[in-house]
Amino acid sequence: MAGKEVVPVRGFLLHLTHYDPRWCERKSREGPFDLKVGLAVVDAMAEAGLNLLVIDCADGVRYKSHRELARRYSVPMSHLRRLVKRAQRHGIEVVPKLNFAQSALHQHNHWFRPYHHLFDNDEYWRLAFELIDELIEECRPARFFHIGMDEDHDRSHAQYREAILALHEGLKGRDLRTVMWKDEQTYAAADVHREKARAAEGKIPKDVVQVVWHYGTVLTGVVRRLTRKGFGVWGAPGRDPDHVGRWRDAIIRFGGTGMLLTMWAPCRPGNRSRLLKLIRTNGPLCGGG
Repeated sequence: MAGKEVVPVRGFLLHLTHYDPRWCERKSREGPFDLKVGLAVVDAMAEAGLNLLVIDCADGVRYKSHRELARRYSVPMSHLRRLVKRAQRHGIEVVPKLNFAQSALHQHNHWFRPYHHLFDNDEYWRLAFELIDELIEECRPARFFHIGMDEDHDRSHAQYREAILALHEGLKGRDLRTVMWKDEQTYAAADVHREKARAAEGKIPKDVVQVVWHYGTVLTGVVRRLTRKGFGVWGAPGRDPDHVGRWRDAIIRFGGTGMLLTMWAPCRPGNRSRLLKLIRTNGPLCGGG
């Protein structure tokens, strides 16, 4: 890409699988992650100037440490290793992701079933870090691990904060920074998530990267507030190119450090053209300069 890059982190989130209400509706017929499409996505990222790949793992791979989490669509861990190696060959940083949000409504951590019912007790965190450690071994992340934590409906404000702190402490001990979604949605039913996320701001370490996501509005005030508090801030703008550009400008103006493109669709042959189009269209818009 021509010109000087002024947004240092320019990423894309790729799903081996995912859990949300719409995605769960088709779990019974979900196909496995397609490695050929995943490798094509990584190649397109490199061409578009993106330099960070977040991999949503969930139960999309078969864990050696917990074989009971394998589902019908889970792929061998060797698929993840090949994806990571392709990214590393391009100089793209890899960030594994597991979502630990608690919500019977949004179901983001139902990949962890039946252990999601343990609700933050000692066994829950022991099991969680066994899986985290396996992904660290396979992905060799240089700096970051993404813990999800969006749309957490079931924890209290204090429980939400304590969950972030437990994950942060464990990841810091593994020399990794915590990355999490920052809920700032503006529709009425999202108040519980926004209020919980804001209550946590003054209680969690400033090295927890806040990924502010909104696909319809550029939340300049939120970016400004978080950077002034000392947080690293990434913008997650959705798919519209004009919106991506406006988010990039806000990140640059108020001292954010990253952009994270998302497309909430399976990495399957039927979505190949859509995934590549998103990256080729919006990837070059993320850097600025």
